[in-house]
Amino acid sequence: MTDLRADRDAWLTTNCSIGRALDVVGNRSTLLLLREASFGTSRFDDFAARVGISEPVAAARLKQLVADGLLERRPYREPGQRTRDEYVLTAKGAELLPVLTALRQWGDTWAADAAGPSVRIEHDDCGAEVHAVLRCTAGHDVEPDDIAVRPGPGLRRADRD
Repeated sequence: MTDLRADRDAWLTTNCSIGRALDVVGNRSTLLLLREASFGTSRFDDFAARVGISEPVAAARLKQLVADGLLERRPYREPGQRTRDEYVLTAKGAELLPVLTALRQWGDTWAADAAGPSVRIEHDDCGAEVHAVLRCTAGHDVEPDDIAVRPGPGLRRADRD
């Protein structure tokens, strides 16, 4: 196949999917809130405490995650208490699990302290550790050196003089 690296100078990044995803989830507290939601956290106070952020920051980030369609607010009421909202992942939010898994996996390898990772994520059925892999749609595991970058349908190009 043709190597398109020489043509890359004309490619614009204005329609970059990674850039647009980072516009939604690209700050530390947002990713940590999504981590907590993926671990089953649903109550506002638990989010703020487990992520280690102030309540105003938690409120703003959770509100934005709801607006972006990653979390859904659901009312709940404990006996004798007022109605409150809990936050649960939507299908859109749950699709970030492979991203969070890959980030955790990288952190386990390259950023954990000497004691090792703080959590293990295991397959509930067999107990094996869950990890992210690169796999093509034909089902092949793919190594980073075996990836080709090609123009996509939304690629925008700079005008060349």
